[in-house]
Amino acid sequence: MPSPTADNLPSPAATEVPTADGPMPAQLWRPPSGRGPGLVLVQEIFGVSAYMQARAADLAGLGYLVLLPDLYWRLGETVDESRPDVLEQGLGLMARLDFGAAVADTAAALAALRARPEVDGGAGLVGFCLGGGIAFAAAASAAPDVLVSYYGSALPDLLDLAPAVTAPSLHHFGTADDYLPMEQVERIRQAVERPGVEVHLHPGAGHAFDNPSPAFHHAEASAAAWAQTVEFLRRELPAA
Repeated sequence: MPSPTADNLPSPAATEVPTADGPMPAQLWRPPSGRGPGLVLVQEIFGVSAYMQARAADLAGLGYLVLLPDLYWRLGETVDESRPDVLEQGLGLMARLDFGAAVADTAAALAALRARPEVDGGAGLVGFCLGGGIAFAAAASAAPDVLVSYYGSALPDLLDLAPAVTAPSLHHFGTADDYLPMEQVERIRQAVERPGVEVHLHPGAGHAFDNPSPAFHHAEASAAAWAQTVEFLRRELPAA
């Protein structure tokens, strides 16, 4: 996974996002300039993992102010990445997550990010796996300036929202995804297709192909998708 070197990684600051149920913990990465467009990074099933934090740092390195909220905050638990049953932990937390509340929390995070004085030039959503679906659902009501969804696992159940998702959008899928088989991806493509929407298929890649865990990672797909994501963001939500 392409990342800045350890010496160059931006460091996050702890922050909170106001919600109807109280403050949601989050982490905030600032770009080297200290200001720029904003991106809410919407977590995969493993929560605010080391991988999600690395991607947040990558995006900050590109010039974006990046907010990573902890959507599992109401559950009072986090995934222990050192345990061998990490997948089961993630699936268990996802099963207990109130999807509607997570969508509302994501919209609240986008509003909070937009309100920050350091944010210049708009704000968008970037979601992975679980977060790809949550970001899509939030985009239907919160009107982000851009949407990037990596293999959004809930998308087949959210396609009635597609007409309300009007932001320039980028969707990534692997052609060997057992969770989102190609007939489902084709349904998604047909529902979201319009000017300003890109759908990229990555040959031979399975679900969560960008996750660096050996159980999921597909190096070629991860590199290609990231390059496409960077190009899309630079075009649709340019950072100085």
